[in-house]
Amino acid sequence: MARKKSANIAVWILMLLLIIGLGGFGATSFGGTIRKVGSVGDEPISTDAYARALQQEMRAIEAQTRQSLSMDQAQALGLTTRTLNRVVTETALDGEAVRVGLSVGDATVAEQLQLIPAFQGLDGQFDRENYQFALDRNGLSESEFEGDLRRETARSLLQGAVVAGRTLPDAYVDTMLNYLAETRSITYARVEHSQLDGPTPTPSESDLEALYEEQIGDYTLPERKRITYALLTPDMLIEAVEVDEDLLKQEYEARLDEFQRPERRLVERLNFTDEASAQAAADRIASGETDFDTLVEERGLRLDDIDLGDVSKREIGGAAGDAVFAAASGDVVGPVETNLGPALFRVNGILAEQITTFEQARDTLREDLAADRARRRVDERAEPIEDLLAGGATLEEVVAETDMRLETIDWYPDLTEGIAGYADFDAAAAKLTTEDFPEIAQLEDGSIYAMRLDEILAPAPIPFDEVRDKVVASWETRESMARLNVLANDYLVKMGGAADFESLGLTTQTEDALRRQGSILGAPERFVTRVFAMQPGEISLVEGFGAVFLVRLDAINAPDVEDADTAQLRDALQEQLSASVAQDIYRAYTQTLRTTAGVTIDETALNAV
Repeated sequence: MARKKSANIAVWILMLLLIIGLGGFGATSFGGTIRKVGSVGDEPISTDAYARALQQEMRAIEAQTRQSLSMDQAQALGLTTRTLNRVVTETALDGEAVRVGLSVGDATVAEQLQLIPAFQGLDGQFDRENYQFALDRNGLSESEFEGDLRRETARSLLQGAVVAGRTLPDAYVDTMLNYLAETRSITYARVEHSQLDGPTPTPSESDLEALYEEQIGDYTLPERKRITYALLTPDMLIEAVEVDEDLLKQEYEARLDEFQRPERRLVERLNFTDEASAQAAADRIASGETDFDTLVEERGLRLDDIDLGDVSKREIGGAAGDAVFAAASGDVVGPVETNLGPALFRVNGILAEQITTFEQARDTLREDLAADRARRRVDERAEPIEDLLAGGATLEEVVAETDMRLETIDWYPDLTEGIAGYADFDAAAAKLTTEDFPEIAQLEDGSIYAMRLDEILAPAPIPFDEVRDKVVASWETRESMARLNVLANDYLVKMGGAADFESLGLTTQTEDALRRQGSILGAPERFVTRVFAMQPGEISLVEGFGAVFLVRLDAINAPDVEDADTAQLRDALQEQLSASVAQDIYRAYTQTLRTTAGVTIDETALNAV
């Protein structure tokens, strides 16, 4: 009965989604002789069924994106193919239900019709007029819709039967649990540059030039666009902006809450139903019998429930405000009357008042107002400059007649310097071609610019002299890591004998419960991977960032089955793996049905839809 009820609920929800998907679509019947887009065995796939399914998918995408979706876009997204596959699978299941004699009676269909909200009246009961109106609006007859509902119900029963009994054996779940929840106990030490004897040798010029040639790809500029642009920023105009004293004072008054913050206190409030119980609680605290935290717990509350945050005297108000702001940090005051009845207050901290005078705020106000005016002046200049460009003026001519400045940049996608650091400019530069004419565009800080592509520069190596410092750093890093690996390997050989970490003078760290998804500070990701491939007692080297890690696996720890987190993980795995197996079974079953019955698709009919 539970399974039948669940199937019924799923069916009417699906039917409701069908009604929503059909809304506004109008009649979906196709005239002429095209009645089906294909078949699965002897079961036809009607053009109406496919069209409704496709429309439902498209409406779902439109609801998510809040944009209309064209058929070309639906095809580009693979929506048409996905919908056809779904309809083919459903048709195959319908055919199999017919073959095994699986169907539902009229009583079941009637019960499901009454559960669909779209067919109910104001009293929540099935309304035949609503039912007929909804079907007429979507070009469906009662027999068509009830036939669809009958097939959907049978299909749901068949699906349920296929995936039922998917419980996995404990050994399978436990194997996965062991893989995910096993931990490792390790001891490790960093072999660092400070442990090397003597400084890193100084490379010769020939050594550097050889490394430069070897790593030439790291010192080669990609293909670039040489772009000339005219730029006008608010900063270019801000020096010429004047702000009078009266306007500064008006701005100060408008932002008074920002510049004059009264004393505030971190306060908790515990209310009581009457004065007597509040006084009794205060007396218990005063006598040392209890404390404020215990009172909160006795009321079944948490400190979060009574926390008022940081409040001003005015926000608390009345006698309560006077009492709280006369207390010291840590004091409990009260009982005092509040709009919620008598209460005790605890003061957890005092935030001193912050007063910024007009004289102290003048420079900030001037900068803010000047910057705002400069941005507006940039906006005002945008249209005249756009008119110059539209009239055929070059960037050079525009710069000569305006406050704009002319700059050149060799742009490539990863460049972040200067104007290339603006996302808007970066996106526009990526699309810029030699066919584009300069147009005014705006940056996120209010600046305006116009640009022109002069030429495409082929990839080219950066001259050695310009990157010499980087080559030196690369050579020193390589040499240092080579020396560290030699030293670490020497330690590894010695530990294979009688030596240990301590006798080698190495500073060790331990990790008693390293998880497969865990990490070690300063170590590369492959460190944990290597540890989980080791056997107890094994010692390995892992090269890291400026160091080599010497690590020993001390123990493999099985999951603690008594641990609540482990039990929760096992339950989650059981559910996830069972669902995955059910999906695999269902997918294999439906694919077998399709293959056995044979699928035929009419491309002409599909195109008509």
